[in-house]
Amino acid sequence: MYHYKCMNQIAKTGLDGFSRDYTQVEEIEEADALLVRSAALHDTEFPKNLKAIARAGAGVNNIPLGKCAEQGIVVFNTPGANANAVKELVLAGILLAARDIIGGVNWVQSERMNEEISSLTEKQKKQFAGHEIEGKKLGIIGLGAIGVKVANSAVHLGMDVLGYDPYISVEAAWNLSRSIRHITNVDEIYKECDYITIHVPLLDSTRKMINTEAIEKMKDGVVLLNFARDLLVDEDAVVLALKKGKIKRYVSDFPNPVTAGAKGTIVLPHLGASTEEAEENCARMAVKELREFLENGNIRNSVNYPACDMGIPAYPARIAICHKNVKNMLSQFTTILGQENYNIGNMTNKSRGDYAYSMFDLETAASPKLISRLEAIDGVLKVRVIR
Repeated sequence: MYHYKCMNQIAKTGLDGFSRDYTQVEEIEEADALLVRSAALHDTEFPKNLKAIARAGAGVNNIPLGKCAEQGIVVFNTPGANANAVKELVLAGILLAARDIIGGVNWVQSERMNEEISSLTEKQKKQFAGHEIEGKKLGIIGLGAIGVKVANSAVHLGMDVLGYDPYISVEAAWNLSRSIRHITNVDEIYKECDYITIHVPLLDSTRKMINTEAIEKMKDGVVLLNFARDLLVDEDAVVLALKKGKIKRYVSDFPNPVTAGAKGTIVLPHLGASTEEAEENCARMAVKELREFLENGNIRNSVNYPACDMGIPAYPARIAICHKNVKNMLSQFTTILGQENYNIGNMTNKSRGDYAYSMFDLETAASPKLISRLEAIDGVLKVRVIR
């Protein structure tokens, strides 16, 4: 029997993916796994029996990844599950920036009591005129699940699309329309594109990647869209560029005191993944990841431990070990298994940065003594018997 706790409201269609072997609990001390959306966990004390955390979404800045890794807690996210929802909002952002739809709607609202509104409309509508996006150049920085969808949809809308991603996956490359120009220097996007949209994770290397230097390389009157993370952009520099006319519009999904209400900005209240379908997709994917890990020991879409898959256990026992990525760990594991007279039917060892994950399928059931000896090895963070 497994126990899970929801730190936020999670879509029922996702929770329905748990079998009868799973029970939802209220106290975190009882949980084998946590499901979370936006709840901040940095100050949370995790119990020793907690094995995994699944974020029903892509971003994991609300989860202390290093702290979790150090305690042998595997953290998952759900990349791509909300990609279509974000893609649709990016396209809406492009259209909102191209045509002054918001200004027009606000004008109608302000004149709603005016009996002459019909005739007045013909005189006033010119101030809300915009331009069409067909034939305009769209630069996409980051060709992951969202970036690829935006690129392919923009092509169908008649835009000339340039894509930049030095780490593009094979799957993304296959899914990318042949009409998209894949470039190797991001400066080409800055220099050529009428619209630029960012779809990269927030890392030390990408923090404020759109800065004064990058903006200076852009075309005059460029439209910049940010539906990824606000900290990818130096927004003080963007607001200054808006005042100078270098940037025509900044469309962001992240309200803050710098951009909210600033002239030339269109700021939305973080609506990117806020659709019923996206929430359900993320919940279903998160539950599948937790079940695969808890029941079989396999890791898919973790953000702090390596991917690892040995399929469904076919031996009497499977042991999973979260440990430091240091020398001689594997030899210590196999030595102890040999000393305790265990025969290994199958095994795997994967690493990611400072941490690693090993699994052993044994031909006989694992004893408490074996587990204690493995747990006593310096560098071992958590040992788990799958069956």
